[in-house]
Amino acid sequence: MDYAATLLAKLPGASRRNYGMRQLVETLESYLPPDQIRTVMRAYEFGATAHDGQKRQSGEPYISHPVAVAQELADMHLDAQAIAAAILHDVVEDTEASIKDIEAEFGAEVAALVDGVSKLDQIQFRSRAEAQAESFRKMMLAMIEDIRVILVKLADRLHNMQTLDAMPAKKKARIARETLDIYAPIANRLGINRFKVELEDLGFRHLYPLRYRVLDKALRRSKGNQRQIVKKISEEFEKTLAAEGIDADVIGREKHLFSVYRKMLEKKRLLSDVVDVYGFRIIVDDVNDCYKVLGLVHGLYKPMPGRFKDYIAIPRINGYQSLHTTLFGPKGQPLEVQIRTRHMDRVAESGVASHWQYKAEEKTDATPQRRARDWLANLAELQRSGTSEEFLESVKVDLFPDKIYVFTPKGDIKPMPKGSTTIDFAYAVHTDIGNRCVAAKIDRRLVPLRTELQNGQTVEIITARGARPNPNWLAFVRTAKARTAIRNHMKTMRSSESVDLGKRLLDRSLKDLDSSLRKVGKVRMKAAIDELDLNTNEDLFEQIGLGERLAPLTARLLLGENQKGESDADTASLVIAGTEGMVVSYARCCHPIPGDNVMGYLSSGRGVVIHRNKCGNLSVFRKQPEKWIAVSWEKEIDREFSSQIHVDTQNKPGVLAEIAATIADSGSNIEQVSVLGRHEDCSVLSFLLQVKNRQHLAQILRSVRKMPNVIRVVRDCA
Repeated sequence: MDYAATLLAKLPGASRRNYGMRQLVETLESYLPPDQIRTVMRAYEFGATAHDGQKRQSGEPYISHPVAVAQELADMHLDAQAIAAAILHDVVEDTEASIKDIEAEFGAEVAALVDGVSKLDQIQFRSRAEAQAESFRKMMLAMIEDIRVILVKLADRLHNMQTLDAMPAKKKARIARETLDIYAPIANRLGINRFKVELEDLGFRHLYPLRYRVLDKALRRSKGNQRQIVKKISEEFEKTLAAEGIDADVIGREKHLFSVYRKMLEKKRLLSDVVDVYGFRIIVDDVNDCYKVLGLVHGLYKPMPGRFKDYIAIPRINGYQSLHTTLFGPKGQPLEVQIRTRHMDRVAESGVASHWQYKAEEKTDATPQRRARDWLANLAELQRSGTSEEFLESVKVDLFPDKIYVFTPKGDIKPMPKGSTTIDFAYAVHTDIGNRCVAAKIDRRLVPLRTELQNGQTVEIITARGARPNPNWLAFVRTAKARTAIRNHMKTMRSSESVDLGKRLLDRSLKDLDSSLRKVGKVRMKAAIDELDLNTNEDLFEQIGLGERLAPLTARLLLGENQKGESDADTASLVIAGTEGMVVSYARCCHPIPGDNVMGYLSSGRGVVIHRNKCGNLSVFRKQPEKWIAVSWEKEIDREFSSQIHVDTQNKPGVLAEIAATIADSGSNIEQVSVLGRHEDCSVLSFLLQVKNRQHLAQILRSVRKMPNVIRVVRDCA
């Protein structure tokens, strides 16, 4: 029965035209039962009616686009719900139809798929970047629920890229950049090589049109000669394999343009060096044959040392499996050979979609499906990080597949992005392991935590109870998971510390008014919380600790006194011990240390910033006396603080090394050295040091001042 002809006859006006539906139905008939095809046809009727009269930028009727998207998914043998969602994916955004209409007509499953793909045009965003990031976040979260969302979106993006010529140049470049940054890497991450290759080439063509034309022309020129060489080598492979009784397909591969361009860029090679590499794919029936074929091709042509990769034993992160080897071909030409089974070849081209036609219980064991689910679980964890822009950046970092493989002490394989450190590995094992990490061993040897991992290493993480992530780790971690986990812990820790600091500040301000938190009582506290439109006491303490609300004014509010009074700056409102964490920080303009006369400034969102009383920047703060807070140091403080000194020296060889040695001998670490000025006879050096207090700093200054080549040494004061 010709379902397309029957349906098209019923449609009104211009919608009766084919728009690719006949080809789509022929594809669907090859793998779907008639009742499911009827569902797709109803979706087409709904979509064609909703889009009636709408045209694309190219002038074609709009419905031709969703049908083309559905065709891409039908070629991958996706189910009827995904095909219907592909046809309907733009109706919510571009027509009067709503998600509720789709749900009523086609069910919750199709409606959820359409909703996941739809953009967020109904919400007002502060910027285009925020809108794009939030739209991407919504799509990725829907993808976590149902991976078909991203398959529809990838097919949608592919057809948009195929028809991008009608767009203005600026818009073309923006869409092409987004495709190369986001959608092609997602296709690669999910193992869908067919989408990845075409998205990359189309993105390259529209982002760098001149480079694309030059490379395209050069490749076309070289193809004639290449075909003869590829044909000759393919016949040689086929003859050798047939002689051993191995049934195999030998395919000469053509390099796609973007891979040629990227190789030239990354390896800084000439076009001729990249173009003259010939690629072959040998497809066999089972894994044993893969390794037999490897031995045969190595017997036929000598392999290049260090160019063999076994992705069958250790699959890539997206589930891809194959043997890769590079041979010295005729006249020394490099031959790149991939050897895989037919099943692996299907997975390589279609990734997670390669198992769609199988039953659910079989599908769960498929490698690409399992790896995709692991990645999606990671995305679910990432999405809890702050803003949509942060999420987008985190996922972009996670998408690029330049991977290394390292081992746990038990021999389990962990794929990691190239450049990952031991901290990234710790978080890859488990978030709690990363949070409690204190040291690491690589191949049984202790190494610094920032050490980059190399292929094949065995990594062991040493943890300690009570250990916490170090904010400095953010400077060198590579993976999105590690970065997100550290940030989340810092936010939680900062919240806890700000609550503690705020409580202390408020209690001190109440004591200055001959009261205390205990005397205020629960009833008055509850009334003040309601008056300030807060939920809990902790919310109030946190705002005070972060400097968003002033403790003296809040104390007067609690006691029902006039709030216009100023705090008494002579009263020591806060005693600092150097252990308050992130809500008490030390100004970099004057580097206060224990023993200095200091004051605190309540900075909104940062808590209390400690300055020396002599700091030049205090003139700015004097305009806001209500934000000052008197502070004093605890007597015994067991930690080090940063301090800066300036040293005028004679221009003689080795002076810098002599001063550094003297400082080290005084029990101080040098954080940073810079040259502030250099004249014919003398230089001015700046040292940022770690010191315990003013006495420790004075000892260092005395030791440096005694040196023969030192003219003058002073402590820096802003």
